[in-house]
Amino acid sequence: MKVVVAIDSFKESMTSMQAGESAKKGIMYAYPDANVDVMPLADGGEGTVEALVAGCGGEINKVMVTGPLLDKVECEYGIIESTKTAIIEMSGAAGITLVSDNMRNPLKTTTYGVGEVIRDAIEKGCRNFVIGIGGSATNDGGIGMLQALGFGMLDKDGKQVSYGAEGLAELQTITGDNVIKELRECTFTIACDVNNPLCGEQGCSAIFGPQKGATSTMIMQMDKWLSYYAKLAREKYPWADAKYPGAGAAGGLGFAFRTFLKGELESGISIVLRETKLEEHIKDADIVVTGEGRLDAQTVMGKAPAGVAEIAKKYNIPVIGVAGCVTKDAVACNAAGIDAYFPVLRTVVTLDEAMKTENAMQNMTDTVRQIFNLIHSIRD
Repeated sequence: MKVVVAIDSFKESMTSMQAGESAKKGIMYAYPDANVDVMPLADGGEGTVEALVAGCGGEINKVMVTGPLLDKVECEYGIIESTKTAIIEMSGAAGITLVSDNMRNPLKTTTYGVGEVIRDAIEKGCRNFVIGIGGSATNDGGIGMLQALGFGMLDKDGKQVSYGAEGLAELQTITGDNVIKELRECTFTIACDVNNPLCGEQGCSAIFGPQKGATSTMIMQMDKWLSYYAKLAREKYPWADAKYPGAGAAGGLGFAFRTFLKGELESGISIVLRETKLEEHIKDADIVVTGEGRLDAQTVMGKAPAGVAEIAKKYNIPVIGVAGCVTKDAVACNAAGIDAYFPVLRTVVTLDEAMKTENAMQNMTDTVRQIFNLIHSIRD
C-alpha cells in the first residue's frame, strides 16, 4: 500500500512535518510494510517557508532585519540553491505577531524589513522569489519594502518619507534611480489569497486596518493617502492598478509587488502544490491523508487540504482528513473531495493541553492508527 500524507500545520501546535510524521507512525502500526510518503503542506501563510524548503530540498537562512516597529528581529527564510529561489514569509519581518496588542498602529508599522530580507537573498545569489504576504502588521502600501530596495519615496524636500502609513501622507515623488541593479534579473511570485483592492470600502484600510490597530479616522486617512500613492505610481508605471484583485493584500504590499517588481499574485496553495510537485507523489497512491488544525466550511475555500483533495480526485484516490477539531459545517469538505474526516482529540482536555506539541503528535498517531486499523480490517 502506498499512502501520501500531506497535512498543513496545526497553528502553534504542530508543524506540517510533525503532523505528517505522526500520522505516518499511526499508519505503520496498521500496515508495517506500507510505503508512506510524507509531504510538507502550506497555503502561502504560516509554514510556507518550512513546507517549500522541506519539499524542494532547500536550506533555512536567518537574517537580522528591521521589524515592524523599527526594532531588530531575526527573520528565517529559505533558499533552494538548485533554482536560486528564495522562499520568504513577509510576516517574519513585518508580521502582526511581532507587535503586541497595545502597540498596534498601522501609521507606524513598516515593511522595510521585508525589503531587507529580499536584499539579503539577492546578495546570496537568489534571483527567483516566492513570497507569502499573509499576516501583516502594516498598511504602508509596501513603501517601506521599496525604500529598502533603493526606490525613492520622497517628500516635498526630496527626502525619504517616514516609515509606516504616515509616510504616505508625506509622499510627493517616486523615483527608481537608486534601485539595486540585480532587481531587473529577479522574478517574484506572490502567494496572495485575498482579492481586496488597494482602496475603497473593500480596500486594505477598511477591511484589515482595524485588526492592525486602526481607528475610523486612521482608516479614512490611510485610504486617501493610498489613493494618491496609486496615482503617483501610475504616472511612472502605467500598469499600476489599485483595483487589481489582491492589490490590497498585506496593507497594499500586493500593489507594491505587482507595480514596482512586476510580481505575479497567485493562490498560495497553488504555488506550494506546484513547487513541491505533490501531484507526482499522489498520482499512484492508494490513499491520501490530509488535514489542518481546524476543518470547517472555509477549508474548501482555497485552503491547503482542499487543494490536496482536488489532486487526489483527478486519480480517483480516497482522501482522509484529520484535524484538531471539526465543525458542523465541515461537511462541505465531503463535497470537496475529502471522503471522511476525523478530529484527533481523544479526551476532554484544556485547550493548552490539546495544543502541546507532544500531546498533539500522540493524538495524531493514535487516531490515524485506528483509522488504518479499520481500513485493514475491511480490505483484508
